Order: sequence, then C-alpha cells, then structure tokens
Amino acid sequence: MQRAYLDNAATTPVRNEVIKVMVNALKYSFGNPSSTQHSYGRAARAIIEESRIRIAKNIKSSPYEIIFTSGGTEANNIILRSAVIDLKVQYILTSPLEHHSVLKTVLDLCCKYKVFVDFVKVKDRGVIDLNHLEILLKKNHSKKILVSLMYANNEIGNLLEIDKVGTLCKENNAYFHSDTIQIIGNFPINMNQLPFDFATASAHKFYGPKGIGFIFIREKLIKKIKSLITGGNQEYGIRSGTENVYGIIGLSEALHLSYCNFMNHIEKIKNLKFYCISELKKIIPNIIFNGLSDSFDKSIPTILNFFYPKKDHLLYFHLDLMGIAISKGSSCSSITLKKVSHVIQSISNKYLLKNMTPIRISFGIFNEKKDIDLLIEAFNKIKNIEKKNFIKKR
Repeated sequence: MQRAYLDNAATTPVRNEVIKVMVNALKYSFGNPSSTQHSYGRAARAIIEESRIRIAKNIKSSPYEIIFTSGGTEANNIILRSAVIDLKVQYILTSPLEHHSVLKTVLDLCCKYKVFVDFVKVKDRGVIDLNHLEILLKKNHSKKILVSLMYANNEIGNLLEIDKVGTLCKENNAYFHSDTIQIIGNFPINMNQLPFDFATASAHKFYGPKGIGFIFIREKLIKKIKSLITGGNQEYGIRSGTENVYGIIGLSEALHLSYCNFMNHIEKIKNLKFYCISELKKIIPNIIFNGLSDSFDKSIPTILNFFYPKKDHLLYFHLDLMGIAISKGSSCSSITLKKVSHVIQSISNKYLLKNMTPIRISFGIFNEKKDIDLLIEAFNKIKNIEKKNFIKKR
C-alpha cells in the first residue's frame, strides 16, 4: 500500500546525513564534554562548541546566545520560569492560541508565584489583536512585563506581525519571548534584526533528532538567567546536566542542511500547498479553512488547516488505514481524539465544532504531488462510503 506522511508539523523524518554524523559521534566522541583534562572530553566539548558556532551563523546570532535543551517544551519552560524567578517579571501577556508548553506554564506560574496573566484577544481567523495588546501593555507599564506570542502557529500556520509586537514591547519596556519552533529550520531567521529577547527551537521540526533543542537568549540577559536544575554549570550556568553531544551535532547538521537548499525546498512546499488547496476545493464545495492557513503571505506554507464537512472522530483512523498520516492539530493535544484543540475552539463557532471535523495537513521537503493525490483519493473513498451509508439509512 502506498503511504503519504502529511504530519510534518508534529515531527519530521530525520535526514540520512544527520543520522550519519550522529552515529559517528556515538561511536567516536563518547567522552564527557566536561572532562576537558583529557582528549576524549575535549573532543566532545569541541563538537558542542563548533555546533553552537554553526547554529549561530545560520540564525545570525552570537554563539553565546545559544543554550541547548532537551527540546521545545523545556526551552519554553526555562524562559517563562526564569523570567519570573530571575528577571522578576510580574505580568505575563500571552494568547489563547499558544502551545501547551506556554499556556500550562504561565498558569502554573500564576498559581505558584502570584504572577498576573492576561490573554490578548484573538480576532477573526486567529489574528492576534495588537490594539488590545497595546492597551494591556500601557495599562500595566509600571510592572515588569513579559510578552509571549508564537511567531507561527503550529496548528493554523498564522504568522505574527512580529515587528509590530516588537515595537510595542520596546515602547513599554517589556521582555519579548516568541515560540519560534515552527520557524527555525524551516524559514530563514535573522536574530540580529528581529525584536525577540528569547526564542526557542526544536530539532525534530526540521529533519533532526527528537530530544534536542535550544533557546536563543539575547546576550545582555544571559548572565541574569540561572539554572532551574541544580547541578553542574553547563550551558553558561543556565541548563545543568551533561550535554547531549550526538543530539547537538545532529541538530547542527539538520539546521545547516535546511538552510543550504532553502529556496528550492520552500518553492516546492508552496506549490504542494497550492495544489492541495485547489484539489480540496474540487471535492469539498465551500470548504472552510481555519485561521489564515490558505493564505500565502500571512501564514507559513508548511501548514494547511480546514474543516471536513462531517463530524467523525474516527476520520483520522480511516485515513490512516488508507495510508494517509495527518492529524487534527497539535500532537500534544491529539491523544484525546474526541476533544477539539484549544486553538480551533478559540477561533470557531459552535456550529462548526459540533458538525465538522478539523484537519491539519503539514507539508515537508520529502513530500511529492503524489502524496496529495493519495490524500484526495482517500477523501473521495470516504465520501462514497458515507453516501452509501446515507442511502441505506433512508
């Protein structure tokens, strides 16, 4: 049976080149990078620091601004918790569309540290209301503020008006954290020109290994952040614990390869998305796209989210049996099949939620036109089965 993997926003397959450098590190660079008194440790340390430099070059930052973590969730946690504990942030502004690693963390901080949390309003199609953000910032300008808004939404693909948010943060002396996990490794990013104080990345979103990611922390803030985990003084004292050497070199290689052929890859993905939209419109009249995912200038080309015009909790399984791997949204919320994600709930009306099924398709560099054809063929089969069942019931 032919299969099509269309869930690249959840995770991506690891490149062969990445596997090769990781296996080589596992075999020959097994020294503890903190044991610099001998050559084995120094070799491992060299891999980490060379990888840090390589990553910094790719995202246009200083190597000292890169802190390795176990992935995106830990990275977001470190930033949010450190902002409260070390930077003495009293007020956090975020949105109801953020990843659970942000939403659950800010609510936890609210309970434990009596930090006040506000949610910026969301306009039609999941657009962040910047007027409301400005009102909240000005209203609380006397407090130490952290704004946490993701650059690209992981479910509907919406792009944040990043420069406008950055300007508002600067005018109101607020720290700015952005979950950039769907951006870094998939789209060029220049940290020297972007207004973030903090950003996060995860290797498995750009054809690297799971269990490794990094935080970007603006250099002026590095010395103010302390480790949440007591132990050694690794990662400039921000993240204790022996570093994941083979994961780090895998991340570095994956990021480098992603940016080497970026223009060719992104053009291919845009064409796939355009073709998919065109074909879906043929089989689903008046199709409803979620967020701005059908836009090519206000969303990332890797994500397309829409409503299938029937409520069917088993739709994802039916598609899987036909060889199609897709999801209803964030992998962190897809464990509960019957529950619609918080993002879709925030931007949809009750009728849609009650009568339709949300679907997220996410494209990657290994997808081809034939994958879209398989998807459309599978939808047609499901529609025919539904039609026959409807006739039988009558």
